[in-house]
Amino acid sequence: MASKLSVLLLSLAVASVTVLAQKRRPASTKTDEWNYKDGSERVSMRGVANLTQVLDNWRFDILTQMRGLLQNDHQSLLPDYARIQPLAEALDDLYKEFNALKAHLGDLTEKFSAIETFIDEVKAGRATSANAAPAAGPALAAVPRQNTRRVMRKKTTTSTASATS
Repeated sequence: MASKLSVLLLSLAVASVTVLAQKRRPASTKTDEWNYKDGSERVSMRGVANLTQVLDNWRFDILTQMRGLLQNDHQSLLPDYARIQPLAEALDDLYKEFNALKAHLGDLTEKFSAIETFIDEVKAGRATSANAAPAAGPALAAVPRQNTRRVMRKKTTTSTASATS
């Protein structure tokens, strides 16, 4: 009986100590949030400024190195596109299409250069004819005839008998 009583008293003592310890410990309901005001009066602004300067220098150095690598040695940063077969094929197709468009643009430029010279000659001819006949007056100046285009329309065959029935 004495051993049962001592075990009971021991367990009661442990329980009371645990309860008292829980009461003394402040209950924090927001354990995930950082209290930024805690200790703010002990912060050295000089140290914060130095830390900010160090971090700014690191950022500048990192960005400068990344820019230099991207401009000079981009193969070390970017993946090897030749190993990615669909992407490599798509880039190859895009490159071929770009070169075809560039060649087609060159052909169009050659074709339009002849038209541009013709237009320039016509403008120059109009300017010289307008300068040569100012005494004759504007009513006597020859107006160049524009070529008229004929519109060819296909005759539509409509059946009046089938339309009315």
